[in-house]
Amino acid sequence: MDVLNLHAGATEIHPPAGFLLPGGKRIGVVFRMAYEWWSDGAWPGIGPMGNPLKGGIPDLNAVGWAEYGHRRGVHRVLEALARNGVRASILVSGIMAERYPDEVKGIAQAGHDVVAHSYAMDVIPAYLDEAQERDNIRRTTDLIAAATGRTPLGWISPRGTPSHRTARLLAQAGYLWHGDTLNDDMPYLVDFGDHAIVAVPGTMEVNDLPLVMRHGQPPSAMVDIFEDWLDYVRKWERTPQKIDPTVHAHVCGRPAGMAAFQRLLEIATAADDIWIGTRAELARHLMQSIGRPVPAHQQA
Repeated sequence: MDVLNLHAGATEIHPPAGFLLPGGKRIGVVFRMAYEWWSDGAWPGIGPMGNPLKGGIPDLNAVGWAEYGHRRGVHRVLEALARNGVRASILVSGIMAERYPDEVKGIAQAGHDVVAHSYAMDVIPAYLDEAQERDNIRRTTDLIAAATGRTPLGWISPRGTPSHRTARLLAQAGYLWHGDTLNDDMPYLVDFGDHAIVAVPGTMEVNDLPLVMRHGQPPSAMVDIFEDWLDYVRKWERTPQKIDPTVHAHVCGRPAGMAAFQRLLEIATAADDIWIGTRAELARHLMQSIGRPVPAHQQA
């Protein structure tokens, strides 16, 4: 088994010539929010002060910073999405569905795509053996299903970092799509024979955690990058392109960050040449474009 091939043993089926996004659009925007937490006894590896504490010392500054996400940030982001009439793909840690089921249920009831994001941010598939990874997928899936009333259709691992088994295990578990790759512009089918799953590659260019927290840019940099991307794609790209503006509830779910997120929403919704939707919608669209039926449990 090739441990550097996340789709080892599978056949990739790419979109046909002339493929366009839903509605015949060439430009797509999938808004995302991350609603996440860590296992008991673990804490974020990054915080607003930047410099980490000595190993093994709990960073209560980082913990308090992250708590803002479920106290205030998540509500502010959801309100902005509703205000602008946008449905998003919302990454949810299983532990958040376990501790805040009503909040996660509300996310689903608002029409958002609830995306499984492992049980917790420190439960990274690359660190797990196959049995542990199966258990993590099952546990996370069951917690989100219990909160929302339906099984999640999509999965993105913490850090977007899978193991070489993750896609296969997700396909076997009945997932429609995974977003654990950055290797292409458009979605494609990953066929393992008995099971298949759509890979919906992500983008990191407009993501508050690396851009604002790691690289020290102001939230407004997300708007600048988005506008540059949009200008370039409109002028020069001839094939479909997608971008995923992403905020974390605990990072840009604060007024200063929300100013940038609101501007992103306004730019996208004002344009008539942009398709705005969810990862699940894009995965189903890919399936239909290659003539693969979408199983009943993976329908909208």
